[in-house]
Amino acid sequence: MTNTAPKFSISSLLSAGLLATGLLLTGCASGPEVKANAAQGTDFVSYKTFGFASPLGTDKGGYQSIVSQYLKAASQRELEARGLKYEPNAPQLLINFNAALNDKLMVTSMPTMGVGMSRSYYGYRSGMYSTWPMYQDQVSSYKEGTLNVDLIDAARKQMVWEAVVTDSVTQKDVEQLKQAIDIAVAAAFAKFPLAATAPMPVQAK
Repeated sequence: MTNTAPKFSISSLLSAGLLATGLLLTGCASGPEVKANAAQGTDFVSYKTFGFASPLGTDKGGYQSIVSQYLKAASQRELEARGLKYEPNAPQLLINFNAALNDKLMVTSMPTMGVGMSRSYYGYRSGMYSTWPMYQDQVSSYKEGTLNVDLIDAARKQMVWEAVVTDSVTQKDVEQLKQAIDIAVAAAFAKFPLAATAPMPVQAK
């Protein structure tokens, strides 16, 4: 199935001062593809505070991008809903982000009457027997983006959790940057080992 109804984008992510491109998560019922990994033996309940890496992977040119600001706000909301406290000076956990964009090709096989052949050429079969259609490959290009959310044990300087959110890209949500990032980050933290203990704001569709 070809996705035509985008749900959110990190195209917004990189377009707002980072790379002018990003990731779009489509509106299919299955939602974006999210993969998460946690370091074995990590006691996530023991972490009480968090802060942000500096510079973030989504910063550029020595300044904090709009993308980074929105990612920080969305992640702070998610972690505070799970009982952690923002501590900028000496946090137990550090959060970092990165986003990437790649060109992809989609190949779709479509029935055809045959390359260079007219319908009349196959008319001799009409009414006598059924046959199979010939197929012709149609190639279309699209963008695929990836958002990484990393959590690092600040004392050990070791990553303890990672979420990777991936899907196809369009420019449609560039004008809805904050909403796009909120949804992307929420999708990532839905895989976090600690469930939210405080009500989360309802995301607009």
